[in-house]
Amino acid sequence: MGNPKNIIFNYFLRNAQSAAPPLGLEIVPTPIENAEEIEQSITAFSRSPNGGLLIVPDQTIFVHRDLVIKLTATRHLAAVYPLRSFVTAGGLMSYGVDVNNIFELAAAYVDRILRGEKPANLPVQAPTKYQTVINVKTAKTLGIEIPASLLVRADEVIE
Repeated sequence: MGNPKNIIFNYFLRNAQSAAPPLGLEIVPTPIENAEEIEQSITAFSRSPNGGLLIVPDQTIFVHRDLVIKLTATRHLAAVYPLRSFVTAGGLMSYGVDVNNIFELAAAYVDRILRGEKPANLPVQAPTKYQTVINVKTAKTLGIEIPASLLVRADEVIE
């Protein structure tokens, strides 16, 4: 679920569609652009058995974070969010870039620029560190048992 006007939506969709068949998963693209579409989409999706949401990181989702978390909880849907902040606010699980690492990379760039390097000469950076965060309390509320193997691999488990 994400905003199709954001180029990242198609990137996530293509990757999910290529990864799904070997896992026996069906991908249902869920484009949204506002709070009303978020509510309609989550409500409609919750009627399908054994479903879950992969939330694409974009501004629409960030602006309506609390609504998305509330609706997935009340509709008993598992959801994987793009950032840790969704999980600390009550979401089930996140897998995404480590925001602190992004800030560290940015700080190193600022340091290099302040020391005289030209920004145009600096290499393009991409995230190199990702993190998995799981909210066990939310999992219990949803009736989901998180496998121990996933819990031990998580970077953070919120009780």
